[in-house]
Amino acid sequence: MHRFLSACLFVLLFIVQVNAAGSSALQPGNPVVGDPPQKIEDNFIPDPDDYRVDVWLQGLEIPWSLVFLNEEKALVSERRGSIRLIINGILEPEPYKIIQEAEHIGEGGLMGLAKHPDFPEQPYVYVMYTYRNQGELFNRVARYIDTGKTLEFDLVIQENIPGHRVHNGGRIAFGPDKMLYVCTGDIWQADIAQNRDNLGGKILRYSPEGGIPADNPFNDSPVYSMGHRNPQGLGWHPETGFLFSSEHGPSGEYGLRGMDIINMIQKGGNYGWPLVVGAANLDGYIDPVIMWVRATPPSGMAFWKDSLYVATLRSEALVRVGFESAGDSHEVKSIDRLFADDWFKGKYGRLRDAVVGPDGALYVLTNNRDGRGNPRQGDDRILRLIRK
Repeated sequence: MHRFLSACLFVLLFIVQVNAAGSSALQPGNPVVGDPPQKIEDNFIPDPDDYRVDVWLQGLEIPWSLVFLNEEKALVSERRGSIRLIINGILEPEPYKIIQEAEHIGEGGLMGLAKHPDFPEQPYVYVMYTYRNQGELFNRVARYIDTGKTLEFDLVIQENIPGHRVHNGGRIAFGPDKMLYVCTGDIWQADIAQNRDNLGGKILRYSPEGGIPADNPFNDSPVYSMGHRNPQGLGWHPETGFLFSSEHGPSGEYGLRGMDIINMIQKGGNYGWPLVVGAANLDGYIDPVIMWVRATPPSGMAFWKDSLYVATLRSEALVRVGFESAGDSHEVKSIDRLFADDWFKGKYGRLRDAVVGPDGALYVLTNNRDGRGNPRQGDDRILRLIRK
């Protein structure tokens, strides 16, 4: 009887430790897999009649990020290294800037763009790209001055971010706090996402000058949140100001596939990868607000017309998420897959970014010439959506 009671006590203490400490009992290489947190099913709308879709621009070479400088001018990054200037919807024939160091390999290359929150008074454009140093791949965020004729290098915000053929993250954006947020991937080395001293598998936060903000969650560290596999999108709720991020789930690691997610990002939060996947409800780790069991690799996204619009890659859908928000709570009320017939077939192919323009329209970048899509005539394109 004494041995039996001792064994029961040991099991009870083990369970308490798991619930109280989370990471103390989790084993690398054997993730805890939770369920999808949303309580609703996706709804396919292949031909939504409440939108007008026009081809705003075509003939691009693997576009990745779009940023509007003003009502007339915009910049779009092409992953091979060119930043292109668009004036009144017309693509200038010559690149506005070529980032010579950009190493286009696999998913790497020229990726995110962002403009200074006080542009044009502060005429800075921020760029994230993959580069090579002594044969090793890294990612860099740099600031350039917009002269009106080109972009001239100004300073490096952060270099030596882990880089690879895959899982580079790449999205950058300024938040309502006028701080720069940077998505970084785990470069196929999942464990680095849990290493706070490693910049991979994180969302980083910097001042516009590249400094570490005093109110960052960890002293002298740009890390804002951790435990990310490959975050690809950033968007702030227009009413509550909460930050949301899209993230690619596993593609074979630990025997898992799919499980792509949307997270609501908390300062200093740990989102679990690779110890936890999905809504496992474990102390110390933050559950996603959405997890798709089927592969839905989400990329750039934006809040528009009271919903979150997410560009997706393999699933080829523009996903529209409706929230019911109250205080800190954001309950998912609807998930619509626009322009998609099924889980892997969409009208416009792979979609990389979604951006709200100064005219109030939503602009969506296709990504069919990246080696994984099936290019259509005119690809790659920027679509302009108007809600009727």
